[in-house]
Amino acid sequence: MHVLIIEDEPKTSSYLAKGLGEHGFVAERARRGDDGLHLATTLEFDLVILDVMLPGRNGWDVLSAIREQGRETPVILLTARDSVEDRVKGLELGADDYLVKPFAFSELLARMRSILRRGPGRHPDLVRVADLEIDLPRQRVQRAGRRLDLTPKESSLLGLLARRRGEVLSRTIIAEQVWDVNFESDTNVVDVHVRRLRAKVDDPFPAKLIHTVRGRGYVLEDRS
Repeated sequence: MHVLIIEDEPKTSSYLAKGLGEHGFVAERARRGDDGLHLATTLEFDLVILDVMLPGRNGWDVLSAIREQGRETPVILLTARDSVEDRVKGLELGADDYLVKPFAFSELLARMRSILRRGPGRHPDLVRVADLEIDLPRQRVQRAGRRLDLTPKESSLLGLLARRRGEVLSRTIIAEQVWDVNFESDTNVVDVHVRRLRAKVDDPFPAKLIHTVRGRGYVLEDRS
């Protein structure tokens, strides 16, 4: 499990990273809100631990920006403020849980595990882009009412693009998410699979939905 810790207090950040590492998590850290937001919206994490009082950009703004960009990564807010208004504000902005400092590490760990047991984010079961309809749990795809026969890898690739529709995904991110590996830069397996997916999803139809962004990657969106 890959966790992002956005916390400006070095002792707390180190304590959390060390504790999570001992329980099998891989932790990445950011001390400023802007840096944390950049990581949270460009890399893939299973969960974000977010302090409210941060330099550069506070936790409320970071959380709001994460959700505005369509990211559904679970977020646990950490704060020294214990008012009902603050807790309500955090939950309304899209936080999954709220922990008041000082806290016991065991409680944080229990809450993390509870959230992670719910599954990877709060993605919708059904995604529609123009006349393309994707039933994510059942891996059923149809376009213009016609059922499309996809391989498991093609379904996974299309599902990733659909969950993050409108967002340009690099080949590296696609490889990590679909194949769970890091490919060498000269490996064209992602391009090959995108080409095969296009042959089924786009080629038989006038409007194209899978687009190449030169030098960056691929995006699923309706440009009509």
